[in-house]
Amino acid sequence: MSNKISLGALCLLFAIEGCSTALGADSLTLAQARRAIDASAPEARLAGVERLGEIGTAADANRLVARLADGDDSVRASSVDAMWRIWSRSGDRAIDALFRRGLEQMQSAHLDDALATFTEVIRRKPQFAEGWNKRATIHYLLGRHAESLKDCAEVIKRNPIHFGALSGYAQIYIALGDPERALEYYERALKVNPNLPNAAEAIGILEDQVAAKRRNTI
Repeated sequence: MSNKISLGALCLLFAIEGCSTALGADSLTLAQARRAIDASAPEARLAGVERLGEIGTAADANRLVARLADGDDSVRASSVDAMWRIWSRSGDRAIDALFRRGLEQMQSAHLDDALATFTEVIRRKPQFAEGWNKRATIHYLLGRHAESLKDCAEVIKRNPIHFGALSGYAQIYIALGDPERALEYYERALKVNPNLPNAAEAIGILEDQVAAKRRNTI
């Protein structure tokens, strides 16, 4: 097992949205979709989850947490995607357009431009947690760890189940050489979303690092 951790620099970034649409999902009302996510048939749950990804509210993201541990692989994956999609909607078309511009700038590696864009998103709609999350990502990628930590705190203040920001905390503390704090936040992220990639390996490495650090201080 390597002593280095590669959780991926984009853990606190955005998920790539590419889920397929279940048959009939686009015809469900919001109320029907909310009921469908608790249906016995996985096909019905999948349809409900995907519809919530399209039209759900912030409260619906909280409803989807239970589906992150669903017995069906497709439902779990779609639930992760749906939560990101919900979180990425501010409820304001102008803010959403600005947010999409920031994502395009990130994808093009124009980090300074993206930083300015997400700062403007935050200025115009500070209650929009995902604006803070994306700026936290930019700060992290630019090596500005203190600023990234502050923005992660703003995300969690507004969205306590944001597993992206929680895993972002872990990334930052890894970079700062603090495996204890990294392990704490990574476990918190995993408690919300057990589908985080490379979870067992990452936690195992962090546990080894914590144990080694404690031995060296005795």
